[in-house]
Amino acid sequence: MKPDFKKSPDGLLPVIVQDNKTSKVLMLGYMNEEAYMATQKDGRVIFYSRSKNRLWMKGETSDNFLYVESIVADCDNDTLLIKARPVGPVCHTGADTCFDEINTSDHFLDTLEKIIFKRKNNPVEGSYTSDLFSKGINKIAQKVGEEATELIIEAKDNDKELFKNEAADLLFHYLILLQAKGFSLKDVEDVLKKRHKPEK
Repeated sequence: MKPDFKKSPDGLLPVIVQDNKTSKVLMLGYMNEEAYMATQKDGRVIFYSRSKNRLWMKGETSDNFLYVESIVADCDNDTLLIKARPVGPVCHTGADTCFDEINTSDHFLDTLEKIIFKRKNNPVEGSYTSDLFSKGINKIAQKVGEEATELIIEAKDNDKELFKNEAADLLFHYLILLQAKGFSLKDVEDVLKKRHKPEK
C-alpha cells in the first residue's frame, strides 16, 4: 500500500477513522505524507490540521488518543481508512464519535468500558465505580472474588434471573479490574484469538 499524496493539489488525503472493535465511524481527518509517516512511527493517529497548518495528534490536549490497529488505502490510493482503538470520547463535544452517535454502540460492553474509563480518570462524587477505583487494586480484586463466589452459588440453583444478575455483577467488576490494571476486553480478546485454532 502506497498512498498517492500527489493526487491532491495540497498534498492532503482524507482519512476515515473507524473503531477497530465496533466498526463505528469515529471521525474524518486529513493527512499529508509527513502526518502519515508520523502516524506509522508513533502508533497513534496524527493528522494534518488545516486550521492550525501543522501536524496534530488526536488527543494531544485531551489524552483521548486513537491507537492505530491498521491502515489501508482505497482502490485509488487517495483515501485512507484507519481502524483504531479510541481512548475516551473522540469528538470535542464529548460524544463517542463526530457523527452524533453518542453511546449508541451495538456492543454495550464497549460503551460500558468507556463509562468505566471515565469514572477512573474523571472521578464523580457518589459514583460506586469511582469510589471502588479510589480504594485500590486489592479492594477491586476482592470484589471480583466475591462476585465470582456468588455466581458459583447461584449456578447450583435454578433461579435464572438471579443467575443472570450475578453473572452481570461479575462481568462488571471484571471490567473494572481490567481497567485498574491498564487493560481492556480487546487485550483479552487478542489473547483468545492467538490461542484459537481454526477448524480444518
